[in-house]
Amino acid sequence: MTNRPEGDASPERAAADRAARAAAGRNHRREAARQRAQRHRTRQKRRQRGTRLGIQIGIGVVLLAAATIVTLVLVDSARPAGPGPSNMSQGGITIGQGLKAQTAGATPSASSSDGSGTVHITTYVDYLCPTCGQFEKANGEYIQGLVDSGAATVDIHPVAILANRSQGTKYSLRAANAAACVADRSPDQFFAFNTALFAEQPEEGTAGLSDADLVSVVRSVDGVRDQQAIADCIRDQTYARWVTERTNDVSDGKIPGTDLTSFPGTPLVLVNGQQYQLTDPITNDDFRTFVLSAAGSTDATATPTPTPSASASSD
Repeated sequence: MTNRPEGDASPERAAADRAARAAAGRNHRREAARQRAQRHRTRQKRRQRGTRLGIQIGIGVVLLAAATIVTLVLVDSARPAGPGPSNMSQGGITIGQGLKAQTAGATPSASSSDGSGTVHITTYVDYLCPTCGQFEKANGEYIQGLVDSGAATVDIHPVAILANRSQGTKYSLRAANAAACVADRSPDQFFAFNTALFAEQPEEGTAGLSDADLVSVVRSVDGVRDQQAIADCIRDQTYARWVTERTNDVSDGKIPGTDLTSFPGTPLVLVNGQQYQLTDPITNDDFRTFVLSAAGSTDATATPTPTPSASASSD
């Protein structure tokens, strides 16, 4: 037997030591890996908690915002429309001799003649309505002549029946609002502005005139006062809510100056309270005959007195 120096390890012992060290290394690496995995899971859980919290906060904010919007809409819809133009107490403006606006106190009843021979014409118009444009083309100058001379008065009620027929721009509503702005600030030019709106009438189903275009129409009318205030009124849609309320009332059958209980649509034309039935095509001859009949004349060639200064030929 070979003698080994004292202190030398046997091969078996060395192998065992190496195995122990290897096992310890593996255990250390496994523990380190376990700890890293634990730290990763902890961070992941924190991120998940943070994400859930963020989502919950986001949902809460969205719900709060939605609730706020709904509340504002409900409050806004319940809020009164506010007063309309001072010259349109019943939704329309009365134009008399010289094409001047009449004050509320001087406005005659639209339901009948006042005994003076003056004819009272009442119209409900939508500035996008094609038939309204046809009636205006056929009879606008004739009505202008009657009113200018004092033979008639005309009550013009702008409504927005076709507000949803202009590619989302609500042209009918904006045009009626513009008319209300003119009635409020420059009432004596209302008749001319009404005529100008129909002269620039867009086709139904198009976007219609922009607010800037409506302001340009105002400025094209001679004698309009307070043009900047009217322009601001148009851009701010100051009377839009009022127009909407008036349109809803009329659609529900609340039609001042008539005995009607339902709204037949635009244009609604009355002479001394009698409804004019539109013809196809609309002609001035037919309307002139109706005016004479409603005024109590049996002579189809007669003209309500005093004689109008102008009249339109039949369309």
